[in-house]
Amino acid sequence: MTPSERPRIEGDREQEILDATLEVLGDVGYDRLTMDAVAARAKASKATLYRRWTNKVSLVIEALQHTKGPQEIPDTGSLRGDLQQVFCGVGGLSDPTSISTFASVLTAISRDAAFAEAFRTEVIGPKIAVSRKLWERARDRGELRPDADLDLLEPALAGIILHRVFVMGEVPDLDVITRVIDQIILPAATRDPASLQTTQRKTDD
Repeated sequence: MTPSERPRIEGDREQEILDATLEVLGDVGYDRLTMDAVAARAKASKATLYRRWTNKVSLVIEALQHTKGPQEIPDTGSLRGDLQQVFCGVGGLSDPTSISTFASVLTAISRDAAFAEAFRTEVIGPKIAVSRKLWERARDRGELRPDADLDLLEPALAGIILHRVFVMGEVPDLDVITRVIDQIILPAATRDPASLQTTQRKTDD
């Protein structure tokens, strides 16, 4: 039975269960999350959950899909501005809730093949599509070097920041993310990064 065919728990009650799922996920992580624990947190029966979600993979994935993030693809007119809009706002790399949620599923990505596939396809996939669109627009505007490899460049910003979080133990903030954009991402990707940054500073002023 596909998600669209399963009975839906309507409106506010569904959101309460998804919110409870995220709370339990934040408390114990994906590995220790159970349907029983979510049912108890949501004050619902486990049977109610199973009528809508077949297992904890489908429940957690849908809860993650409901987390906040950019509602529309930003279009500031520059790659720098677009990257700042996506990665520095709610649901971005400086959002503690977003980082905490990612941390709670990190081990499951390497241990649970079913969850990892669903997470990459249904949660990360749409985020990558948004980021990729920013890069494609920058390429079409002529901002990027002719040899720019979008497959390497698109995930670079998130990779650098998440390395600082999970390996170095640093808390990301808007200044760090902006410095990575200005000192690493743009110089690696754009035709004339010095000129581009000067133009952007004038625009910002």
